[in-house]
Amino acid sequence: MKWFRCALVFVTLTLLNGCKTSPSQDYSAFIQSDPKSILVLPPINNSNEVIAPYSVMATVIQPLADSGYYVFPVSLVQETFKSNGLAIAHDVHNVAPSKLHEIFAADAALYIEVQDYGTSYIVIDSDTKVALSAKLVDLQTGQVIWQGHAQAASSEDRDDNDNSLAGALIGAVLNQVIESTFDMGFEVSQEASQRLLSAGSTNGLLYGPRSPKYGQLKE
Repeated sequence: MKWFRCALVFVTLTLLNGCKTSPSQDYSAFIQSDPKSILVLPPINNSNEVIAPYSVMATVIQPLADSGYYVFPVSLVQETFKSNGLAIAHDVHNVAPSKLHEIFAADAALYIEVQDYGTSYIVIDSDTKVALSAKLVDLQTGQVIWQGHAQAASSEDRDDNDNSLAGALIGAVLNQVIESTFDMGFEVSQEASQRLLSAGSTNGLLYGPRSPKYGQLKE
């Protein structure tokens, strides 16, 4: 019976590890759509930070391009919307997919929402968090072919080896000074965008046609 228990534990651990690493995203619609170019729409800002959508917009282009997609130039897209009287993100998101395809001839559009962005202060410590959600829409059919969410925080990369009270207090003060002086949101936004969109991340996009890994489901 001992060997049976060991075998049962091994199988259970294997299944649990498989659940942790296997993508839960359904890519069937994505594969059928097979987008090659992506139009990134201005993010809707649900946070209290005015700078949030601009910071996020600046960080989502790289993971899309690195994943193998042609991304329409942000400045050109913004000017096109403004010249058509669309200066608010909500209004842009309400434009019919077929109209966006008619104007830009893009295969898909990325709709992003900033759920959280900013620094919170607890006593003397601080933590900057960014939370994003997004969906990719086929502009010819209007079908959502992918959606996901991701978040990141500045506290994730901190060194907690010094467990002394003095060390903790000094570290907390330094963290608060740094995050109050610099825009840590941009740096954290980069990590959140990578987790959300990168083809190399769990549940991220699939590799595009400009990537040597095009056609590969996941690593």
